[in-house]
Amino acid sequence: MRDWRAGELRFLLVALMIAVASLSSVGFFVDRMRTGLNRDAHQLLGADLVISADQPVNPAWRSEAQKRGLSLAETVVFPSMAIAGVGDGAATKLVSIKAVSSGYPLRGNLKLVQGKAETTTTETPAAGTVWVDPAMLPGLNLKVGDQLKLGDKSFNVAQIIANEPDRGASFMNFMPRVMISKQDLAGTNLIQDGSRVTYRLLVAGPAKTAQAFQKWLQDTIEQNDVKGVRLESLETGRPEMRATLDRAEQFLSLVSLLSAMLAAVAVAMAARRFMLRHLDACAMLRCLGLTQNQATSMYLVEFLMVGIAGSLAGVMLGFAGHYVLLEWLGKLVSNDLPGASWLPVWQGLATGLLLLIGFALPPILQLRNVPHNRVIRREQDAPKPLTLASYGLGLAMFTGLLLWQAGDIKLGLLTAAGFLLGLLGFALISWLAVASLKRLRGLINHASWRFAVTALQRRPGATVIQVVSLALGLMALLLLTVVRSDLIAAWQQATPVDAPNQFVINIQPDQKEEIAARLAQVAKPVLYPMIRGRLTQVNDKVITADTYQEDRAKRLVDREFNLSTMTEMPLMNKIVAGQWYNDGTTQQAEASVEEGIAKTLNLKLGDKLSFDVAGQSVSAMVTSLRKLDWGSMRVNFFVIINPKAMQDMPQTWITAFRLPEGQVNFVNQLTRDYPNLTIVDVGALIKQLQSVMDQVITAVEFLFLFTLASGVLVLYAALAGSQDIRMREAALLRALGATRKQLSQAQWIEFLLVGGLAGVLAATGSSAIGWALARFVFNFEWTFSPLVWVAGLVVGAGCALIGGWVGLRNVLNQPPLLSLRES
Repeated sequence: MRDWRAGELRFLLVALMIAVASLSSVGFFVDRMRTGLNRDAHQLLGADLVISADQPVNPAWRSEAQKRGLSLAETVVFPSMAIAGVGDGAATKLVSIKAVSSGYPLRGNLKLVQGKAETTTTETPAAGTVWVDPAMLPGLNLKVGDQLKLGDKSFNVAQIIANEPDRGASFMNFMPRVMISKQDLAGTNLIQDGSRVTYRLLVAGPAKTAQAFQKWLQDTIEQNDVKGVRLESLETGRPEMRATLDRAEQFLSLVSLLSAMLAAVAVAMAARRFMLRHLDACAMLRCLGLTQNQATSMYLVEFLMVGIAGSLAGVMLGFAGHYVLLEWLGKLVSNDLPGASWLPVWQGLATGLLLLIGFALPPILQLRNVPHNRVIRREQDAPKPLTLASYGLGLAMFTGLLLWQAGDIKLGLLTAAGFLLGLLGFALISWLAVASLKRLRGLINHASWRFAVTALQRRPGATVIQVVSLALGLMALLLLTVVRSDLIAAWQQATPVDAPNQFVINIQPDQKEEIAARLAQVAKPVLYPMIRGRLTQVNDKVITADTYQEDRAKRLVDREFNLSTMTEMPLMNKIVAGQWYNDGTTQQAEASVEEGIAKTLNLKLGDKLSFDVAGQSVSAMVTSLRKLDWGSMRVNFFVIINPKAMQDMPQTWITAFRLPEGQVNFVNQLTRDYPNLTIVDVGALIKQLQSVMDQVITAVEFLFLFTLASGVLVLYAALAGSQDIRMREAALLRALGATRKQLSQAQWIEFLLVGGLAGVLAATGSSAIGWALARFVFNFEWTFSPLVWVAGLVVGAGCALIGGWVGLRNVLNQPPLLSLRES
């Protein structure tokens, strides 16, 4: 209680609260997301087993399921254009059409909007009607009862969808849903050769029966080497959703760990200050009969009480903080999440205690070894080997915490290594900067300036710690604020001014000439043939998803490619290996492959590729590798085969063009005249992507506020640790004639120098990371902005002033005579 009233333990408490709150806010958020996924596992499928394919599901499989007494339902999902209104007032929108059979869904329920409430229904859209997402209404100026045209058929808008059970966890969905009855699908004439369609057969029934059918189906698929079919069950759930959640958990945990790292430094510094201030008291207690074990137990119990209190307070603060994450990520996550479990609470408590024990144990062990004669002789022995070993224990415990939170050994170790390298780099620069201050001492003929420079040089270790801690926190914030804006601006500038903003897909061969003529009214587009084919063999060796280890390679092999054929190489393509084929002279089928996919699938010049195109086989030798400019927003293909080899293959056509502003009616009229076309407004998608990116970054910035708070804590700890020495120095200087005003100004100058240097380092580090992202990740030119350094200087100086005022506001308040007597 005496230590608490003296303020000895408050800082330890605050440092623990910040560290635990940062980790707990992410822990509660991820726990609720994961619990929601587990709770809704069957609803994420809408069934016990889902057979997903890019061709209609084999009728024999349906018959087998019916023989086993299983319930069935079907869905067909594909993108297309929806039209609302008539004449010049008509509007179009890219939507995701979902045709459902009766009985859908087999697990879970559809929810509909009824006024301001939601109701559950077991029905499906009646013939001639559609159910739509709420997002459809404002974009097309629709309301319930209006007409909506899909392809060749008009529908009546009957209901508004609140929730689909098998739509997933509502992370992202750029296209609003339009749900129709499966019996109306044929009348729309929207599904043509080359259309991107996903067929799903939903199966439900007793667990053992469904599992037996799944095993039979897996054996059948393997024996017949069936391509393009994926089985989804309750055990696998939605692996892509779980993978997304796992990556998000790792990323957010690592962000919060940066706060914990800095908070750990603050805890260690606060514990060391506690030890230094208790040496005399401990020596006196030893003289009065206190044993080493009793001294150790006393301080351990004291720290344990602080650890439990700080961890509990941090958990409560983190619980409140996770609601901020839910609010800022509201459009990306489900708003119907279950309550949090107790797991994040225990994790938060364990984190706080690990930090405290790991970084506060060494100072406690030093107190254990305080000699009796410390009362008479003001000396301090060197730390015992056990004390030094305990620092290694603390480092090991924190590394274990890092790996635990990261969930991946490689990722955790790389993060720890990166943090350590950044810390060492900042420390070296800070030390050199402090050393160079000696030459600047006489730069300004003012006593306060000389006092400030001398104070910084007198305690170089403390000064370096102050600069480094604040710089790390600021760098994290600058990277996701100022630099983030520069990255987005550079990305937008990297896209050509004349880049296409509209893609037209599913142009049928008999429509090619007519649509080309129509498009010529607003642009000069080039139409490219598009052929759907599945890669089946490489060098006459059959390949499957199991042939590759990388997830992207598995997905590429497991679906159909968009192939093309042409005589001349497309614009913005560049040959990086081999040479472009000459269709007039070549005697064999030749293929040009994009270099990225060639690397993913381990393809090289001279390899023979075999594709299955609508039941026909076509083989071609790789004779060139191409580099594509994806930022051009033009039509690009992974594989292009010479026309002679593809002349008998079924094909549709695709093109991209730039629609001038104010020409929206042109697209609407084109969709009305050719309802089978799918027109994608890329500009709208890019805006939507930017909106999603902004939400995620805003949430991460919230976590980095913990990081900045941890940096200020370390700054405060470094200043508070030198408070006693500063009091004696100030008293001595005042006794020698220095005024209170001069010493106060010297403190403010010292804070400004520390904050300014930290801001410059943070701006430099964040700009270097931004350049690396632009150069090696986003592949565009990077322009350094002076605003980053201005922001770093201002924010760094501001944080240093705040931390310095909090830590040293009482230094000059004590009378000089009292300070000198106590020393």
